[in-house]
Amino acid sequence: MTDTSATTVAVLGLGAMGLPMATRLASGLTVHGFDIAQPRLDLAAAAGIRTFSSAEEAVRGADALLLAVRNGDQLDEVLFGEGGVAAALSPGAVVILTSTVGTDAIPGTAARLAERGVGLVDAPLSGGPVRAGEGDLLIVVGAAPADLEKARPILELLASTLTVVGDRPGDGQALKTVNQLLCGVHIAAAAEALALADALGLDTAKTLEALGAGAAGSFMLSNRGPRMLEAYTEDGAEVLSRLDIFVKDMGIVGKAARSVGLPAPVAAAAEQLYLLGAAQGLAAADDSAVIKVVAPSPRSAEQAG
Repeated sequence: MTDTSATTVAVLGLGAMGLPMATRLASGLTVHGFDIAQPRLDLAAAAGIRTFSSAEEAVRGADALLLAVRNGDQLDEVLFGEGGVAAALSPGAVVILTSTVGTDAIPGTAARLAERGVGLVDAPLSGGPVRAGEGDLLIVVGAAPADLEKARPILELLASTLTVVGDRPGDGQALKTVNQLLCGVHIAAAAEALALADALGLDTAKTLEALGAGAAGSFMLSNRGPRMLEAYTEDGAEVLSRLDIFVKDMGIVGKAARSVGLPAPVAAAAEQLYLLGAAQGLAAADDSAVIKVVAPSPRSAEQAG
């Protein structure tokens, strides 16, 4: 039986997520890497990744292309725009899309790739750079079975939880949209809760500990809560997930809900908090800084002053 799985993967963009993913993949596969920044290429080369001077060179001859982009427009530009890499992909290769771009961009992209004999594996992921480097990501997948089998060695190296939700590209985006609705709402709710605790004169650190141990606990409360308390410090919390990512993702959630005639008032309210945060100059801050939209400064600090 012929092994049709991917053995060589190209990773375009060796930034905060791209480099640890590429490094993880290099532990078991041949990895081609490209980035516009030479220091990132140097780091990649030191990690055993074969680097190239252009994206086109990096993808040529690869069995799979691992792609992380900001939105559907950037997906189209990278693949089919001026200097797009789709033309350099070999027939039989697969593009593994790890980004949350929404379902709208997927059918057209899949069709254009299919014209070249290339499959699309819709595989949006969750988890930060540390988890990427450890192969501890959550990945949800929508792909034709044959394309999924080609991509499986890559996905299994990156994921501790790999859930195949359907056999069509777009199914992964649909589930990730639902996931982001909950994540966005949970972060916003955690911000309101901790701001209320502070306004009521409670010790916010003790409040966070107590809430996390009870029925009100959530992953986002435990994960973002401590960073929300750091948001008021001079340097703010370390940026692990930018606030404007949730501006994008909650926009995708709202559009998806409207497309099927489903009211989503809680998601819409959360989206407004992120939009307000971006308007107030917090777009590049960690998403935990959304607490500053609810309470620009800690009440305890005002009272102390």
